[in-house]
Amino acid sequence: KNRRLKQAKEEAQEEIEQYRLQREKEFKAKEAAALGSHGSCTTEVEKETQVKMSAIQGNFQKNREEVLNNLLMFVCDIKPEIHVNYRING
Repeated sequence: KNRRLKQAKEEAQEEIEQYRLQREKEFKAKEAAALGSHGSCTTEVEKETQVKMSAIQGNFQKNREEVLNNLLMFVCDIKPEIHVNYRING
């Protein structure tokens, strides 16, 4: 009787271990699928970022000279004027 109980206990342990391994495999498969989709989102965002960065760089190169010329014109073209609120004493 004791031998039969011991054998049943060992068989139950084996079944539990097999079930645990099966569930672990399923979990790993689902985890890999979830991480795989996360990885594709990351690459998609990086591609979109590269497209936007190249557009910004293109706009920068295109408008660089005009902006610099306008900036220099405003800084160097000084027109001295008396402010409207200035009062001459007298």
